[in-house]
Amino acid sequence: MIEVGTEIRHLSDLKSGESAIITQVLGRGAFRKRITEMGFIKGKKVKVIKNAPLNDPIEYEIMGYNVSLRRSEADMIQVLTGSDCVQFSDTAYNGTSEEDCPVVSSTKKDRIIRIALVGNPNCGKTTLFNYASGSHERVGNYSGVTVDAKEAVLKKDGYQFIIVDLPGTYSITEYSPEELYVRHHIIEKKPDIVVNVIDSSNLERNLYLTTQLIDMNVKVVIALNMYDELKNKGVEFDYGFLGKMIGIPVVPTVASKGQGIDELFSKLIEVYENRDPHVRHVHINYGKIIESGIMEIQTELRKAPEIMIQYSTRYLAIKLIEGDKTTLEGLGSLPNFLPLQTTVRAVVQRLEKEYAENSETIITDAKYGFIEGALKETYKEPAPAHGKVRTLDDLFTHRIWGFPIFIFFMWLMFQATFAIGQYPMNWIESGVSTLGSLISRSLNEGPLRDLLVDGIIAGVGGVIVFLPNILILFFFISLMEDSGYMARAAFIMDKLMHKIGLHGKSFIPLIMGFGCNVPAIMATRTLENRTDRLLTMIITPFMSCSARLPVYVLLISAFFPNHRGLVLFSLYLTGILLAVAVALVMKKIAFSKKEVPFVMELPPYRIPTLKNTGLHMWHKAQHI
Repeated sequence: MIEVGTEIRHLSDLKSGESAIITQVLGRGAFRKRITEMGFIKGKKVKVIKNAPLNDPIEYEIMGYNVSLRRSEADMIQVLTGSDCVQFSDTAYNGTSEEDCPVVSSTKKDRIIRIALVGNPNCGKTTLFNYASGSHERVGNYSGVTVDAKEAVLKKDGYQFIIVDLPGTYSITEYSPEELYVRHHIIEKKPDIVVNVIDSSNLERNLYLTTQLIDMNVKVVIALNMYDELKNKGVEFDYGFLGKMIGIPVVPTVASKGQGIDELFSKLIEVYENRDPHVRHVHINYGKIIESGIMEIQTELRKAPEIMIQYSTRYLAIKLIEGDKTTLEGLGSLPNFLPLQTTVRAVVQRLEKEYAENSETIITDAKYGFIEGALKETYKEPAPAHGKVRTLDDLFTHRIWGFPIFIFFMWLMFQATFAIGQYPMNWIESGVSTLGSLISRSLNEGPLRDLLVDGIIAGVGGVIVFLPNILILFFFISLMEDSGYMARAAFIMDKLMHKIGLHGKSFIPLIMGFGCNVPAIMATRTLENRTDRLLTMIITPFMSCSARLPVYVLLISAFFPNHRGLVLFSLYLTGILLAVAVALVMKKIAFSKKEVPFVMELPPYRIPTLKNTGLHMWHKAQHI
């Protein structure tokens, strides 16, 4: 029932500063899947923050975090506006239920504990991995930094931990390769414990992934990361009670400062040895109607005992209700596959008729209903205040000043490459020259002296003399990534990228191409759509990588000594323009396709730590 004074509108119609309540998400497929998992579900309050400098995409605030959508996608979301409308939820909170079967984990209790780190992008998962293991893995404050599984081994308290840092993902459905990779690793590798790293400042959205881990029936320990930010906000959060409610221990951590890491590993040992009394397997109660459908599918699945060895039948039943194609294909070899299909189809039809909603959205709504209910019992937030971070974002993504600031940062980066790098370059040149003279005086004239002085020393010196320039370039890129500005750059660049047939996220690997084309091309795996990945790979080599920088520096210094920064900037700009031209041609010839949704989280600004920025810079330098 709609109150007097309210109005049904499209989300794209709202102006900056306006708020509304979501009433319906239209569309199907990839867009609907991603948008609902990100929290755009019926009953949630959403606020318009601002339009990008080119009026597309639009930044919204929902569930305490910021996300950007293109205007065409926001047009698919219906909202209720008006002074009297309040946030509501038509999904009941049914709590949890328990079952007798144990949590799935390794049965052999040796002194080796296999850990899998999972969590949303920007939750600090890789920072925790780096601090705990001492590994020099890359850290960045934007989605998709970890594009492959990284493994480290460490010994602590008499145990050997094998830690795998899995790609950051918002869920474990089948929307992207990273999601499938994480899901397959947990199912096939069967880690002893899954450490779910959660961003404390965005609990509601982060806990969605936790509900999926609960469905999978695996041992989980929650690392409540960035806990200092939660306390600084004055939030009251009874994480201990939440842990008891869901059967998962919760350990507060501040990975960037190493706080809580020892406590986390102590808890992992307790859980591994089954000494934590609160660890138990619970079922999220999705309500009588949904639970009835889950039980029907489970009954059919249990007719094939071989499947129960590898999977939780409840998890499979939920994935089948969601219409997960990968799960359905994986069950194709079962002898009762056809009756199973018939049962799933009947359950889905009944649920969709009852709820008048897509079955996938029904499960998503039920999960967020559970999360909302659980947080109401454990979480109390103070009145929101307009803080400094919002003012900073207003400047960096301003409709007028956004692009000039971005261009200024690019110019500053290239200018500093010469201005600051000139001093260590002179020192290196002097050192190489001194070493060459010393060797020349120490050896008699001949092939050996020529090899050492003119070959090895001069050759290596001619390369390492440009190392300061390269490292400075990497340093600035690392600062933008670690601070959160890189995501804003993708936000303001999306409309331009969209014009050449690319997703706004394509900007991230293209910028990385300025450092090295190899990791940049690898980073294209963070793009959900295959054609986006291929097109981005094709144009990435036009970005002038660090291998070309020594040549640029040599020629510019020789021919344009008075305008070195400007000429270098022009060379990089020319490469960008050529990339755009090639992308436009390829879009017409080989990559004409249906648009994919632009859904990207805008993480909070954070002050980069010297350690993380140094690790990031070193990682890039290794590819030289």
